[in-house]
Amino acid sequence: MIHLNVEPMKARPFVLMALMLLAPVGVAASENPTPPSVNSVVEPNPGESAHIDPSAFSDVPIPPGRVEAAVAQLDAMAEAALATTGVPGMAIAVVHRDRAVYLKGFGRRSLDGEAPVDAETVFQLASLSKPIAATVVAAAVDRARVEGRDDVRAAVAWDDPIVRHLPDFALSDAAITPRVTIADLFAHRSGLPDHVGDLLEDIGYGRAEILSRLRFYPLAPFRTSYAYTNFGLTAAAEAVARAAGMPWEDLSQDLLYGPLGMTSTSSRFEEFVAAPNHAIGHIRRDGVWMVTPEVRQPDAQSPAGGVSSSATDMAQWMRLVLGEGTLDGKPVIGSEALARIHSPNLMSSPLHGPSSRPNFYGLGFGVSVDSSGRVRWSHSGAFLLGAATTLAMLPSESLGILILTNGQPVGAPEGIAASFLELVETGEIRNDWPALYGGAMAGLYTWHTAFGEVPTAPAPARPLDAYVGRYANDLYGTAVVEATEAGLVLRLGPSPTALSLSHFDGDAFTFRPIGEDALGSSGAVFAFEGDRAASLQIEFLDEEGLGTFKR
Repeated sequence: MIHLNVEPMKARPFVLMALMLLAPVGVAASENPTPPSVNSVVEPNPGESAHIDPSAFSDVPIPPGRVEAAVAQLDAMAEAALATTGVPGMAIAVVHRDRAVYLKGFGRRSLDGEAPVDAETVFQLASLSKPIAATVVAAAVDRARVEGRDDVRAAVAWDDPIVRHLPDFALSDAAITPRVTIADLFAHRSGLPDHVGDLLEDIGYGRAEILSRLRFYPLAPFRTSYAYTNFGLTAAAEAVARAAGMPWEDLSQDLLYGPLGMTSTSSRFEEFVAAPNHAIGHIRRDGVWMVTPEVRQPDAQSPAGGVSSSATDMAQWMRLVLGEGTLDGKPVIGSEALARIHSPNLMSSPLHGPSSRPNFYGLGFGVSVDSSGRVRWSHSGAFLLGAATTLAMLPSESLGILILTNGQPVGAPEGIAASFLELVETGEIRNDWPALYGGAMAGLYTWHTAFGEVPTAPAPARPLDAYVGRYANDLYGTAVVEATEAGLVLRLGPSPTALSLSHFDGDAFTFRPIGEDALGSSGAVFAFEGDRAASLQIEFLDEEGLGTFKR
């Protein structure tokens, strides 16, 4: 009899993307840097005292014209990235000192046509949706402050408990549930497991059902452990929307997209696919790029991964964030509420040694200090089904770069962003960032094979009727095993897809999962009491030990 000793079988694109904070490692400063003079940095008016922040200084100066010189190389970098990786299309935006200084598209929207990508082409942002969502929440918090709402359910603050606005919200620890705040879930410090709920989405559950099932997951220590979660953040966004009395998608339009003139931006998948100028997702199979056969529909986790936008629209948003809540000299969001999103909370990745610089996570934003000593805000996003995106900002320089692509992650956007910022800060590209990030992304595609080697003399299966039946699981719902002329099939949750079960050995079978997180085959092992299967353990769903279904 085979028992599943589960190893994680799923690629985790979101967490890897979130931790790609684009803080170059090993980039040396100039041998004889010229330390900036305090008096030359701050020139107070007569009678005023200088307000100096020593921690904001960098000993790697950026001379005038350096940003413009780096921007001039972006065309070549983008064209080289597409030629090297084969990614079909890309759009880039650069903002500097409250101006969009570069907006351009490259390649094609789809390999099935000739339509070119331009700065107005709409891409799926994947996890770049998180800093967008954090900005929406900051706007809601600021609006509540300005309007001075008396109704505690209508007002909202970063440190509001989720249950204040979502009374049915629950985690597995009743003592933790009332303490979890909006900020906790945006900072990924609630104790929920990494990528909690993603598998529920893969098998067809919608947002409300997934959030209601968070109570079944075990928790790590509260506020001391970092684990990246799409549906934890989505729960926080839902709490904010409930307080506002409107759907999250409408709230985003009302507080952010509308005021910034982001006319091509949406938090609804149907509006993305209806846009005439939208990019189609692509995957790479055996070295060949093709249009993805399974379109990524992320509405269930829209605040965390469901925004679509263009380079032009995202440049507006970068101007707002770098401008501390102002755009074109007009206040849009209060700086205090907005500052929370890029204030560090927890370390987001372990140190690799005593000389490693730490990376942190704010509220929907990665926060780090790069090799020049400058604070860097960043985030990346990815769908294995056909999108890879990144952004990086140097607030000290009022500089930001954003790159959107319509291919699954291969390191192209991160490589360009890192190269561009290295040019800005050092005047040269000292590291092969595309190759480094390409190597890092290759780890996403480790193909999982259930059980390992096929036995040379597998034990026969029992009669198929012994396996047929309905099996129940508190978290994942129902698993139905049916007998067809072609053999056994498995149906999971609300998904109508029938997954063929292939016999492996005795009462062990394998199948190919579906969805964003599926790479390879999964095991399915039946346990018997008498002549009928009493339970079914599904490897794909068992990462937290919750994948056993009972008849």
